[in-house]
Amino acid sequence: MDAGLPARAAAAPTTNAPLVQARDLAKAFDVSPPWLNRVLERKPRVLLHAVDGVSFDIRAGETLALVGESGCGKSTVARLLVGLYEPSRGGLTFDGQDAHAAYKSGEGRKLRRRIQMIFQDPYASLNPRWKVEAIVGEPLQEHGLVTDPAQLKARVGELLASVGLSPQDMVKYPHQFSGGQRQRISIARALATQPEFLVCDEPTSALDVSVQAQVLNIMKDLQRERGLTYLFISHNLAVVRHVSDQVGVMYLGRLVELAGKHQLFGQPRHPYTRMLLDAIPKMHDTGRARTPVQGEVPNPLNPPSGCAFNPRCPHANERCRVERPALLEIAGVRVACHAVEEGRI
Repeated sequence: MDAGLPARAAAAPTTNAPLVQARDLAKAFDVSPPWLNRVLERKPRVLLHAVDGVSFDIRAGETLALVGESGCGKSTVARLLVGLYEPSRGGLTFDGQDAHAAYKSGEGRKLRRRIQMIFQDPYASLNPRWKVEAIVGEPLQEHGLVTDPAQLKARVGELLASVGLSPQDMVKYPHQFSGGQRQRISIARALATQPEFLVCDEPTSALDVSVQAQVLNIMKDLQRERGLTYLFISHNLAVVRHVSDQVGVMYLGRLVELAGKHQLFGQPRHPYTRMLLDAIPKMHDTGRARTPVQGEVPNPLNPPSGCAFNPRCPHANERCRVERPALLEIAGVRVACHAVEEGRI
């Protein structure tokens, strides 16, 4: 705990600066056939641009939600932020510090205490051979925060209680818990190092709807009590509406709209955002005619030229098919759309 205090104290004068700043973050994966196949069949190297120039800010104590269909790059952004992937381009600043440079240096250990991740699948992210005491206590031991066995047991008990579990649960194995309880154990583990920033990769998508609400309420309570900052990744817009302050909409590795929650849900600008919101059933709009956008997400290995959304967009014109739109600030909302920029929608 003490080792983290100087960094927080040093950050105090710059309270107006965002805690997290991503600038032009990009990650490409080489998915080429083996070298010999490429030589014999004369095929070029193939790169999959999972994330392609994503920029955003998150202020301390706030939540940015990233939404979009499967395969749009949300989880890759999460892994870039916690240092599991190294960016192909761009950078990440955390509390004024170059995070990816720190991850590779002696500062990396200190930074990893301040940034933690909650994974999507509570069944896969917990070691089935370990008891809960070992799972939640591992970060405390790994970072040298607690060395005395009695203190470790007491601290694990406190962490379990903070997420609505009993300290007596520490002697059990993961298979003895429900999905919602396992995700609470994951949250307790993430909180062990007293982080400031939590990256949550679809933390409720594997859970039943009633259990989702319980886990989300715990996360909201913890945010209020501890001043936590969240990056929350989800494809469920109802969940996003409940937890977020800002919402970023991703499509094929790029942000197409970034706005405050109330602006985005009240007056969506990008045609893709409108499509996502139209897909949510609404009790009072049963008689309203809808015009669903046709088509499917293009192959990310061979994306369309120009705006990646143009094959599915009812407002696309020739400019949309040849020129990729930049993420511009228009009327207080950042949106990447030629039709919005030209006032056509």
